Amino acid sequence: MRALVSQGQPGLSLCAADGRWTGLDADIARAVAAAVLGDPEAVDWRPAGSAARLSRLAAGQADLTVCNVSWTMGREAAHGLLFAGVTCYDGEGFLVPAQSGFEDPAQLAGRRLAVHAGSTSPANLAAWYRPRGLAVEPVAFDRPADALDAYASGECAAYVLDKVALAGARRTLPDPEAHRILPAEISREPMAAVVRDDDPGWFRICRWVLQLLFAAEYESHRTGREAVARQAGRHGPAAGLDEGWAARVLDAVGSYADLYERNLGRASGLDVPRGPNELWTRGGLHYAVPLH
Repeated sequence: MRALVSQGQPGLSLCAADGRWTGLDADIARAVAAAVLGDPEAVDWRPAGSAARLSRLAAGQADLTVCNVSWTMGREAAHGLLFAGVTCYDGEGFLVPAQSGFEDPAQLAGRRLAVHAGSTSPANLAAWYRPRGLAVEPVAFDRPADALDAYASGECAAYVLDKVALAGARRTLPDPEAHRILPAEISREPMAAVVRDDDPGWFRICRWVLQLLFAAEYESHRTGREAVARQAGRHGPAAGLDEGWAARVLDAVGSYADLYERNLGRASGLDVPRGPNELWTRGGLHYAVPLH
């Protein structure tokens, strides 16, 4: 299975020194591969920049994009794509030097800000600053590492990106404590898995693999993970899978809670609070669609 991932976003999709891809997005791809191919490692990882991650999918160069890409109407309509479901709720934020004195995005007016080429960041910045009679200068970079370097060198006053991704980027700096993420969020960024719109069966499979992860977290305290796998497995043949698909997914990556804790939570070293990524029963936005 060909999966488009980022060029390196800690916590989301990052190639480790041993060549293994890690992160929340990478584990979503593994879950799909486990369901369809029976092997979570049967993934052909294809790094892509923000400017090309959707056009390459639309052109048939991949089967799935899990590349910290936000779900928007414009993207879905323009490229002939379908977003299979939200993997992580986030918002645009600002990474700044801790000693800079910046406390609010308005204080960055007139400054150069590092962003990713092809991302929604420039539009989000314009939408926030213009109504306030302010302006900033977005400086676009094709590679996340280049954007981070431009910020770290002082070429840009801040690094603008989804806050979950910023937490990972901050962790890679020589002295993470010398940098902070401002509390403000200036946009809604529902990051999602994406497929082409020419194969409804493939879309259905990807959507239900993701829904299984949320259902497994919700049901695990009530009926247990094995019962969840059995319940979802019964529908496998009708969906183009076998009856063991759900058990393979949960054995490979666990529930959504496991994915989040391993890649973004305390166990990851990033310690990003779940916030809106909690289940709806705990005040979050993830709702477990019934598997019956």
